[in-house]
Formats: sequence, C-alpha cells, structure tokens
Amino acid sequence: MTPNRPYLLRAFFDWIVDNQCTPHLVVNADFPAVQVPTQFVQDGQIVLNISPSAVTNFAMDNQQLSFNARFGGQPMQVYVPMGAVLAIYARENGEGTVFTAEEFIEDEEEFAPVLESVETPDDITPDDEPPTKPEKKKGSHLRVIK
Repeated sequence: MTPNRPYLLRAFFDWIVDNQCTPHLVVNADFPAVQVPTQFVQDGQIVLNISPSAVTNFAMDNQQLSFNARFGGQPMQVYVPMGAVLAIYARENGEGTVFTAEEFIEDEEEFAPVLESVETPDDITPDDEPPTKPEKKKGSHLRVIK
C-alpha cells in the first residue's frame, strides 16, 4: 500500500483551513533535500505557516510539498519531502496530528505508472468497406397532447 502520510497531511490541512484556522507545519530541517530558510531552524526543526494567505504557488502531492513565501522580507522557495513532515497543527488551538519520526520510504518506481506495448493479433485487419448506414429510426412513441 502507499504511505498514508500524504493523505493524512492533506486531510488535516483542509480541515484546519476549512475551520478558519492557521495551519502550521513542523519540518525536520535535517532531512535530505529539504529547502527551508536555515536562519529560522531551531534544534533541527522549523515551523512553517502554510496558510493560503501566507504562501503562494502551494503544491502538495504524495512525495513532497512546495511553496513560495517571505521570510524576514526575503522571498524564498520552500521544498519539503513528505518524510520531513513531523506534524501539522492549527496555531489557534493546537489541534492537529504528529507523524512518526521513522524514516519515510519513497519508492517512486513501485507506484509509478508503466506503459507497455500491446501486440495486436494478426487476424485483425482494418475494414476496407465504408461503414453501413444505420437503419432508419422509428418514430417516437411519445405524442404531443394539447
């Protein structure tokens, strides 16, 4: 089965935003490929405000989330692999969830679509004859009543 972290993250994000709260994301800044402003990292973690009003170009899929935001007035593109997400919660009341810190395995090849060529049987040949005209349609069984 595919990992449930991205599905739970999307669900909690939607739930928090739908309830007019501010979603905050706790990220493991030491996780490989994470791109966050390092000057705001504390104890290997960073808390990011991912509310729709705070970020632009927000994208979340099963492997990562990314967005543009301003940190200290400087624009920056943020990239967070799903395995680096430690928690999501609402700033106003702390409601949310914590994800296990175990390593998140991303096996893209296992879930990637695969295209294969299909052989057509030799006995199938294209029709050389034009299609026949359909039979004349019968009149409707409905009638107008005045």
